[in-house]
Order: sequence, then C-alpha cells, then structure tokens
Amino acid sequence: MTEHRAPVQPELATDTLLLRGIDRWRQFWFSPQPMTTLGLVRIAFGLLMICWTFSLLPDLLTFFGPNGVVQSAPSVRYAWGLLHIFTSERAAIVVWVVLLAAAIALTVGWHSRLAALVVFVVVMSFERRNIFVFNSGDVVLRIEALYLVLAPSGAALSLDRLRTAGSFWSAQVRAPWVLRLMQVQLSLIYLSTVHDKLTGTTWNQGTAVSYALRLSDLAAVPVPHWLSTNPELMNLATWGTLVLELSLGVLVWNRRVRPWILTAGVLMHLIFVVTLAVAFFSFGMYVLYLAFLPTEAADRVVGRVRGWLPNRAQSAPPSTDGDAAPGALAMADDEAGAELDLEPAAGGAGSVGGSAEGVTGKSAEDRADAPGRTG
Repeated sequence: MTEHRAPVQPELATDTLLLRGIDRWRQFWFSPQPMTTLGLVRIAFGLLMICWTFSLLPDLLTFFGPNGVVQSAPSVRYAWGLLHIFTSERAAIVVWVVLLAAAIALTVGWHSRLAALVVFVVVMSFERRNIFVFNSGDVVLRIEALYLVLAPSGAALSLDRLRTAGSFWSAQVRAPWVLRLMQVQLSLIYLSTVHDKLTGTTWNQGTAVSYALRLSDLAAVPVPHWLSTNPELMNLATWGTLVLELSLGVLVWNRRVRPWILTAGVLMHLIFVVTLAVAFFSFGMYVLYLAFLPTEAADRVVGRVRGWLPNRAQSAPPSTDGDAAPGALAMADDEAGAELDLEPAAGGAGSVGGSAEGVTGKSAEDRADAPGRTG
C-alpha cells in the first residue's frame, strides 16, 4: 500500500524559514558565552590607550594649551569636550593625567565600565580640542572605548572579578552582542574604505600605493625608489590591497576562511606600520581583530599566560558565584574542589552564528545583573 504525503504548504515553509532566521539572529547576538575574549580585548585596548596617552605628552601644551598652535577649540556645532570648559594649561595637564589613570584602570579591570567611560570622554575632549592633529585611527580608538562602555568590560580577567568573585582569572557568561558590534564595525570600516577608494582615480589606475610610498611626511621607513616607481609591483600592491580589504569586509564572516583572511590582514597592517606613519590606526584595527578570537582559543591564551606566571600568581581563591569560564579559566575552581555543571548550548562557542557554554550554579545576584544571558 502506497503512503501518500500531503504537500508542504508554502506558508508553512515560509514560516519555518522565518523562525530559523530569527533563531540564528538571536544566537548571533545573544547566545551566552564566557567573556574571556572580551577580557583580552579590554586589556589590549587598555595597553594601547596607555601608549596613545604617552604619545600626547611631548606636545601636550603645544597642541592643546591656550598658548599653543590652536589657542582655542574650534567652534563646531554640537561639539563638546572637557577642554572646551577648562581652557588653561593646568587643565590640559590634569585631563591628561586623568586619561592615563583611566587607561591603567581599564587595563587591569578596576571599575572597568567607569574607566572606559572616562577614557571615551577624555579622548573625545582631546580630539575636539584640536581636530588638526588626529586621523581616522584616533576615531577608531574612540569608537572602541564607547563599545567598552556598553560592554560588561570587567566580566573576565579583571580586578573587578577578583573583587566580586575572588578570582582574577574567572569569566562571567554573558550575551556577546558588544563583541558582535566590534566585529560588524571591522567589516564596515573595510567596506566603506573600499567604496571611498573606488570613487577616486589613483586606486582604479593602480598608482595609489606608489604615491603613498613617495610621500616623505608619511614615510616611517624610506622605501627604495626603484620599488615605489615599479609599475607592475605598484599595480599589484594597489589592486591587491583593494581585494584584501574587500575580502576582510566580506569573507571574515566565513568561519573556514576567517583565520586565513585575518592573518593576511595582520600582515597588511604590519606593512602599513613599517612603511607609513599611520599612527595608531593599524593597532586599533588589531583590537577589532581580537574580537573574532573564539572562546576556546582565548582560554588557551590565558592558560599559557598563567603557566608563565609564578605559582603564587597562578593560585587564586575559587569563584564564589560559580561563574567561572570552562577550560583553563576554571582551573582555580577545579583545584579547590568546586563542582561546576557545564551545560553546552547549540553551535560553536565564540564564532559567528555560534553559541557558548552555559555555566549553572550562579548566585541570584549574578543572574540579576546580567540581562540577556539566555537570549
């Protein structure tokens, strides 16, 4: 006897696809995962901000003082900054010291969100006090500071965790939506860059890299004349840069290709750093690259760092809220005999469209201050 199946209604098929799309969207933004990657992003950005702060020091009063090259802040509509209100040389010095203190606090994770907010406000104040001495790399840093204000920045590898959970190395499990914003930001930067370059002439003609390498005020290391004027090599470098930046904006979302395309991006920015005086742009992009680091890889990095430390620095009291990350980050809790119920969710942790591992046994207080963990 032949069994006849009823045809699938088009409306039901459409509803199923819509539900799958909604589920993938929720997993991408809100599927909980340990915040180890965010902790590494915060530390890298904090160290970068310390360097950025010291880079201002030699010309601090020349660029931002009332007797410097720009005696007062430019009048721009809706532009505001601390140095618009406090205009003395002493104010510029005090604001610089505040930025240094906030950058150090952000690096070690002490009141991380407040530190990120201070960094954001002060960086914005310096950039708006003298708009002529900064470039797009400084804007990238300001955007990254804002993301860390929105993120649970002290949720992993921080003195905040040491203060609240008893372990610097522990990690809370949170929705990774801020990391996703950083990933989207990286893609948008490259796509908008390609768009802007293609609207000009030198990039289409294949001569842009040659012109850039022959600008003496941008030369970090002089490039031999025979190289910067070689037509074939310069055409290849120019159009190859466009292809690579377009690939970084699009193919970075493919999990299989991502490690290779990001490695190529790292090498490209390394060439920028060596040949061109692009200041902090490439290093700011490296921070966004770090946002793509899967949780498992972040755990391995932290585990290796702990292995390099003296035994006393490695040991830490167990987390009191049961919110330590799995793997290497749960080492202190495992050694103390704490029982963690690791319940894996669907998908792959730390990757685009993936998921993470949920950790049970959290305190009521910790659950209350982490909305969105369950998506």
